[in-house]
Amino acid sequence: MNQKLVTKKNRKVRQLRELYPDVNCKVFYQRDYLHLVVKYGLEEPESLEDVGAPTRMPGRPTIVRLEDRGERLTG
Repeated sequence: MNQKLVTKKNRKVRQLRELYPDVNCKVFYQRDYLHLVVKYGLEEPESLEDVGAPTRMPGRPTIVRLEDRGERLTG
């Protein structure tokens, strides 16, 4: 996402909180939205690659040993 737009969004939320301290506001960024879409199965992760799908899916990280997958490290 364009950093300029994120900064603008954060500024608007900050102003909202200053003017209306009783109003609760939660900011969702594109990354957060895509995580929710994948988490609740609304779209497959593969179909989101062209729009910048999250680099890490929600939940615990999975540890993969390269030896178990039949690949070798060259070095």
